[in-house]
Amino acid sequence: MTMLIDIPTQRTATDLAPDTHGDPPKLSHDELVRVHAETLAAPRRKYSLVSKAMFLQMDLLYGRKMTLEKFMVLEIVARVPYQTWETASYKRITRNHRKVGLALRIFDRLKEFRAQQDNEQWHLLVLSELVERSGRKTGAFRFRFLPKVMAFTWWNICWVMYAVKPAWSHRLNADFEDHAEHSYAELVEANPEFDVTPYESQLCAEYGSFESLGDLFRQIGHDERCHKRESEQHLLQPRVQ
Repeated sequence: MTMLIDIPTQRTATDLAPDTHGDPPKLSHDELVRVHAETLAAPRRKYSLVSKAMFLQMDLLYGRKMTLEKFMVLEIVARVPYQTWETASYKRITRNHRKVGLALRIFDRLKEFRAQQDNEQWHLLVLSELVERSGRKTGAFRFRFLPKVMAFTWWNICWVMYAVKPAWSHRLNADFEDHAEHSYAELVEANPEFDVTPYESQLCAEYGSFESLGDLFRQIGHDERCHKRESEQHLLQPRVQ
C-alpha cells in the first residue's frame, strides 16, 4: 500500500513544478484526485497546426480509441523534444566552453531537459510493461517501425525549430504535453475500473508506488502537466546568454 504523506492543503501540485528541475514530485492519492479533476475541467491549449497534424496522424494510425498500445507509442515520441534540446545544448557548450559563465547557465538548463527526458523514459517503460502484461500482440510494423519513423520526423521538426527559435520548439512541446495530460485524464475517467485495479511492479518500482492503475495514470498525467508548465515558462524566458 502506498504511504500517504500529509502535505499542506494550500500547496498545489502545479506550484511544485517550477522547483523540481524537470523531475515532477510524486503526489498522494488525494492530490492526484484533485489534479485529475483540475485537468478535466481545464480547457486545452490552442494547438498549432504542426501539433494538430501530429495528433491527427496518431489517430489515423492507431485509432481514436484510448488503448495502452497507443499511449506506449505516444511515450516513444514524447521523449524526442528533450533529446534534441539536450543534444543542441551540449553542442552549444562545446562552442562556448571558454565562456564559463555562459556554459554553466546552458548546462543548468540542460540538466532540466535531461531530467524531463528520463521522466518520459519511465512513462515508456511503465506503459511497455503494462502492454506486455496484457498479452495483446503488437505488430512489428505498427509498433516498432512506424514509431521510429514518427520519432525521426518529430526529432527533425523539433531540431530545426530549436535551432531557428527555441520558443517555437518549446511551444510545440507545450502543446504535446497538454494533449498528453488531457489524454491520460480522459483515460482514467473512461475506465473507472482502474481505481479498483491494484498496480505493482518490480521492474518499474523506481518510478513510484501507487495504490491503483488509476493513480498511476493520474501521476503520469501530472508529470505531463509539469513538463507543459516548464515549456511554457521557457516561452517567457530569453535564450540563455
